[in-house]
Amino acid sequence: MSSEPLLTFLSPPLPYFIESNRKTYLPGGEHPNRRNIGVFDLLFVHSGTLYVGEETNSWALGPGQMLILRPDLWHYPIKPCTEETVFDWVHFQTSGPWEELDGNNCGTLRGDYYSYAIRLPKMMTFTYPDEVIALFTKLHDAAMGTSHDAFWQRQQWFLHLLQLFDNGWRSDAAKAPITVAEEAAAYLKLHFRASVTNGKLGEVLGLHPNYIARCMGEVFDCTPQQYLLSYRLDQAKLMLMKTNWPISRIADETGFKQTPHFSRSFSEHIGITPLLYRKRYTGTNVP
Repeated sequence: MSSEPLLTFLSPPLPYFIESNRKTYLPGGEHPNRRNIGVFDLLFVHSGTLYVGEETNSWALGPGQMLILRPDLWHYPIKPCTEETVFDWVHFQTSGPWEELDGNNCGTLRGDYYSYAIRLPKMMTFTYPDEVIALFTKLHDAAMGTSHDAFWQRQQWFLHLLQLFDNGWRSDAAKAPITVAEEAAAYLKLHFRASVTNGKLGEVLGLHPNYIARCMGEVFDCTPQQYLLSYRLDQAKLMLMKTNWPISRIADETGFKQTPHFSRSFSEHIGITPLLYRKRYTGTNVP
């Protein structure tokens, strides 16, 4: 696997936009020297070369390259620009947990059924940067606005930009474990009502079941069957609260072949029986 760093943000809450602009440095211009600025600094170069350092690391960013600098470290110029350099910058932040790790480590931030681990490359090169440039232009235009609509527009364009970065690095086969785990999780969630064995999952993804299990262990800290069971029970809780279906139907709707097996699994993992769960949250006791 590649050791290229990934910044991981557990969402919700989503990272949020603060400010942005497009800037031109003439020869001799250079990135500011500053520490602990409190926001992430995303840089994207249109033309020329931007020489930037962060603690002990340094980059010469050329056209089509993107870099994210951390809010808690020292940023400084490696040297002044030697030619006219045009680049976009975006300041953003998150109120949720985040971490930076190399590509060999999936980290401690793991998504579940309702949360998602946004993974952004520390540094990335775009072969065809036109879509990125167009998004930055829309973002800057919205950032200049002061209306109520402008607030929503700049947040939406910013999230679209993050989505583009999040999707972009996944084409790199070196990041396969994360991709495999997320593809497996998506399949399990889509087919949770059916009987999905590890063998079936392997056939669908075209990979050995043991490799899939290892990837899910690294990314979600559980096996495919543990993930499937947890998701089924979570759906069962929703059905118990939102419907008056009998327990037997909920068992069937969530992929359990037998009602006693469902009730036993629910009690073991949730701590109370399905009937008591329904009564606790709805005040009813429909069998």
